Amino acid sequence: MKETMTSRERMLTALDHEVPDRVPIDFGGFQTGIHRLPYVALLDHLGIKDDVTILDPVQQLAKPCEAVLQRLHVDTRYLVAGGPEGFEGGIEQNSREGRLWHDLRDEFGVVWSMPDDQPFFMDISYHPLANAELRDLDSYPFPNGADTTRFRGLRQKAQEMRDNTPYAVCTGIGGVVYEYCWYLRGLELWLTDMLMEPEFCEALLDRMLKFWTDYYTGFMREVGDLVDVIMIGDDLAGQAGPLFAPSFYRAVVKPRQKQLVQHIKSLTSARIWYHTCGSCVTYIPDLLDNGIDILNPVQISAAGMDPRQLKSEFGSRLTFWGGGIDAQHVLPVASPAEVREHVKRNLEAFMPGGGFVFNNCHNVQAGVPPENIVAMFDAAYEFGFYPA
Repeated sequence: MKETMTSRERMLTALDHEVPDRVPIDFGGFQTGIHRLPYVALLDHLGIKDDVTILDPVQQLAKPCEAVLQRLHVDTRYLVAGGPEGFEGGIEQNSREGRLWHDLRDEFGVVWSMPDDQPFFMDISYHPLANAELRDLDSYPFPNGADTTRFRGLRQKAQEMRDNTPYAVCTGIGGVVYEYCWYLRGLELWLTDMLMEPEFCEALLDRMLKFWTDYYTGFMREVGDLVDVIMIGDDLAGQAGPLFAPSFYRAVVKPRQKQLVQHIKSLTSARIWYHTCGSCVTYIPDLLDNGIDILNPVQISAAGMDPRQLKSEFGSRLTFWGGGIDAQHVLPVASPAEVREHVKRNLEAFMPGGGFVFNNCHNVQAGVPPENIVAMFDAAYEFGFYPA
């Protein structure tokens, strides 16, 4: 149990499907982080003082402080772009039907809301394209992905991270080509559009593709040579399998996702990390064909997502980032000893030959005991060392 690599060396070795000194550990991202409530409990448990900063108001994620990251042996640090100049993305408080609500309008005009008496996360309360027709898309004020003001100061931050820290540099998540369409439209209507209005779907997907293509052109111009992992994603699957017809994905969604992935890869040597929850095993060959290098969160509780089977079938071509513990049935309710054993079993399945980065399956949610969080990361560190 002796470290012989820096965090960045460890990460890049694992991503090359070679054996590092130990499995890299990730924590603190937008899909690999922690809700603010268990974070407060974790701080108290560890005896660490921190003024809680909200990383993501929609998911109510906290930004872990450096003391927590070091205590948990975390090898990643995150680089996040801001909004464009002139965009005001603050949260408003409004009263509706006798309740106080926290409302956030994003760049695309989608409104996210959270009741003050149930402050767990935000749901969409307003879909701005719910009543739109195809012709309306031409006049809708989509944000400008090419606006370079959103990247001001980003290179300096990235350079400081590379020059002054040993950690792997990861980006915030973006490239949400598919999922943001239903945010704008509303999920039920969007699923109906797939059957009844496919031209509308394709037109809206093209708008999202343009935004993200322009965005990553500017982003990579600033920091493409300084980042190690580019994080993009769209949820394609649920607990039992795909959320919509794979034929629609392959004919309509996949070509646009592939275009974006290949565009990003033309601008950087960073690895492409793709997030989709659920039983996504059906889509793994498609995602590999798109050009992704890493799959997250590896929801091992979903159908067909057995760790050993995934590693056997795809482990030579795909890095698994996550899958460290069952986040639904183990992490929130098991004892610390049971958490420890569950992590050990999953490490034994995923870590051989490299190509694995440890994390929980998605974010640590409200209600998870701090003892279990510590047990999870301590087990990942203890059992994650490769034989010398």
